[in-house]
Formats: sequence, structure tokens, C-alpha cells
Amino acid sequence: MVSVLLLSSSFLAAKIVSLCVVLLNIFILIGLVIEHLPLFFCLPFLIIHKHFTYDDVINDHETQFMKAGNTDHSLIFYDKAFNWIIDKGPNILIGIAILFIGLWLIKVFSRWMQSGLHRKNVDPSIKPFFISLAVVVLRLLLIFTVMQFVGIQMTIFAALIGALGVAAGLALSGTLQNFASGVLILMLKPFVVGDNIIAQGQEGTVTNIEIFYTTVTTFDNRTVVVPNGKLSNEVIINISLQGSRRLDIEMKFSFGLDYDQILKIIEETIRQSTDILKTPEHRIGVSALEESGYKVMVNVWINAHGFNDIKFIFQEKLLRALKDGGVPLPGITPK
Repeated sequence: MVSVLLLSSSFLAAKIVSLCVVLLNIFILIGLVIEHLPLFFCLPFLIIHKHFTYDDVINDHETQFMKAGNTDHSLIFYDKAFNWIIDKGPNILIGIAILFIGLWLIKVFSRWMQSGLHRKNVDPSIKPFFISLAVVVLRLLLIFTVMQFVGIQMTIFAALIGALGVAAGLALSGTLQNFASGVLILMLKPFVVGDNIIAQGQEGTVTNIEIFYTTVTTFDNRTVVVPNGKLSNEVIINISLQGSRRLDIEMKFSFGLDYDQILKIIEETIRQSTDILKTPEHRIGVSALEESGYKVMVNVWINAHGFNDIKFIFQEKLLRALKDGGVPLPGITPK
């Protein structure tokens, strides 16, 4: 019994010494990497590690321990647990260090990414999304890397993630399409909030652009919510992007009316109208000759915003000017 206790004590001492040597090796490695430990301080421990082959000591004590006829299950369990700590402990400690360093680097990267998006003038509504997406992806990769490093098998996790990805893709195909289209719209900016557009048979002003939907308020004050997938896959007419629009007015006159008199009245009306842009220049000409008379086309440029209001005002001025000039109007057809 005394011999068994002595063997157990020496066996445990060898285990403790071996664990201390492993921890010293890790400490030396980290110290050399981060340059916090001078080389002369590490040399004694390197010499100890070179001359102390703790595996041989452990194996010798294990042999003597088993020959002594020990059948204590608690000591056997302790021996297995201790061996597991010796084998896996260094990887676990290094994995924890990698985890904390990785989280710190991800935080630094998110700050750098935020400043970079600010310099690129990226739309503020998608900045948090991009930063959050990048942080989540990097954290997942970091966790998988640490798990792989400490010896956790990733096969079951890969299969589970693949199955969940397929199921989510099938269930959210339409939503994901709207999501991707929303990101493209916010990045490429075919239109922005405040633009007047024609899409899906609706004409109005864009009041809000979100990741999944775009809200348009029509000129008769209706709110239209359009999925971004529809906007990205079909034609969009941005009628205010250029800042100005052309107003076309076609008027019909009988052959008995003097064209020069009509031209003079129209030119004077355009000159007196402050809503008509000076550039591009306006155009006036005969657009068609018919049996009952001829048609005169007037092209003027006005601001895109407030187009309909300016159109009504100018047409009213033109009509009054023609009447005051004694020109009878058999018909007027605005376009």
C-alpha cells in the first residue's frame, strides 16, 4: 500500500511538472511573438524543455503504477483527464487567445470600414447593414477557425449550415430578391428620394427607399409601395434626374391665318414667361400640313420639379396672348 501511494505521488508530481513545462512553452512562444519577453529570460526554460522529456517520465510512472496492481477508478479517471489536458490544453489556450485577438481585430476592421464608407459617400441607409454583415461573417469565420483549431469536427456543422441555407433560400426567394435589388438600388442610385419617376404604371415622387420596398407618392396623393425586385428588373423612367424637361405644345390653325403673326405672338409670350428656361433654347415650327389647316409645334424647357404647374400656367398665358392678338383657335392639343 505504501509503495502504491509513493508511486501515485511521484506519478502526480511528474504530471504536474509536465503540465508546467507545457504552460511555460506556451508562455515562451507568446512572449517571443509579442516581444514582451527578452530572449535571455526565455533561454533557461528552453534548456529545461530540451533536457526534460516528460513523456518518458510519465510513461515510466504509468508502467510502475499499473504493475503495482492499482485499480482505483478515481485515479484512472484522473489520469485520463490529466492526459486530455496535456494533449488538448495547449490548443485550447491558443484557441482562446486567437478568439480574443480576432474579436479585437474585427472591432478595428468595423471602425475602418465605417470610415471608408463615409469617405465613399455610401447611402446612410445601407451603411449599418454592410458593417453588420461584415462583422457577423467575420465572427462566424473566427468561431469556426477556433473550433477547428481546438479539434472540434466541423463536418456536422457544415452539413447543418448547408441544409439551413437551402431551406432559407427556397422559403425566402422572393424576399431575398427584393433585398438584393434594394442593395443595388441604394448603391447604383438610378433614383433617389425626391426624384419623379414612372414605374409599374405609376408616376410620382419617391418618398422613401428601403431594403425591401420603395415608396412612391403619386401626384394625386396616393401612396404606392413597390417591391424593389420589380424596380430592378423592369424599366424605370426618371423624369427629374436631368433637372429639366421639355414641354411640347401643338396647335392647329387654318390656312387663312398669317404664320408670321402667330410666330411673333408665341415668341413674345415665351420671352415674358419667367418659368421658361433660357437654355436649351426653345423651338417653334410647323409640325404638320393637313387639308383643314396646319399645325404649329412649340418646344420649351422648364424645371422638372413642378412640371405640371408650370405647364398649366404657360398654356394659359399662351392662350390669352393668341386671343388678345386676334388669332382664332379651332383647336389646341397639348402634349
